[in-house]
Amino acid sequence: MIYSLFLGCTIPARSRNYEISARAIASRLDIEFVDIDEFSCCGFPLEASDEKGAVLLAARNLCLAEERGLDICVLCSACASMLTKTAYHLKENRELRDEVNKELSKVGKEYKGTSKVKHFARILLEDVGLERIKNEVRRDLTGLRVATHYGCHYLKPSYIYEGFDDPQDPQSLELILDAAGVTNIQYRHKKLCCGGPVLLTDEELALSIAREKLVCLKDAGIDCMNLVCPFCDLMYDSNQKGIEAKFGEEYNMPVLYLPQIIGLAMGMGRKELGLNLNSVSTKELEARFEV
Repeated sequence: MIYSLFLGCTIPARSRNYEISARAIASRLDIEFVDIDEFSCCGFPLEASDEKGAVLLAARNLCLAEERGLDICVLCSACASMLTKTAYHLKENRELRDEVNKELSKVGKEYKGTSKVKHFARILLEDVGLERIKNEVRRDLTGLRVATHYGCHYLKPSYIYEGFDDPQDPQSLELILDAAGVTNIQYRHKKLCCGGPVLLTDEELALSIAREKLVCLKDAGIDCMNLVCPFCDLMYDSNQKGIEAKFGEEYNMPVLYLPQIIGLAMGMGRKELGLNLNSVSTKELEARFEV
């Protein structure tokens, strides 16, 4: 299995632990990542103010993978949504495709629609498969109580994802965690946004939204939170101490990326999975499972 790896903007800047752990478990699962240096921003941050510019950015990235005959593996949910949505509309709308290709021709590119876009979690579920993940388990994580945060963009807009999962009752991430041997815990406000989209315009509201979920998780008695989006991680992990200070509460809630949890089940170590880069300490959790 060979994919071009699309990291986007946030992961190299703020979420190296996500990239490190994804590369680590990919190697164990016979997934080969090809790095394309010319990849740029996916276009998502620009979409609200310049939709045409955003689509052109996304289309150019799609072309770079097409030129190498590769499908695209995406770690960031917003990047996955932007690239997948662009590919969908370029396929369905001939007029839009012609307009985009006219602009792309100025930089020697042409979108043909030959490369698929897949979130890393979907690759794990559909291409690697749950049985393969189960067979790679080396560390018993029985009793590790995990609450999954799906976020907004992982499955939305739903019409572009070919019925991959139900956005109203998602199960895909928990199926993967089941294969890794952890205990999935359900909790109140599971589908609540992390608050990240309004962080720049209303920080107090953003932190309040994130705080609401952290309170629910603490009430549910979980050991750690699982997610697949770097901006959600910014809200729940990087900003957790700030939220504690603002509201006079303490959560001490480790926030792990999906490949970090899978890597733990595979017997991998702290630095191998970038756990040393997590903002909220994972040392108690590591000691419990002799990491």
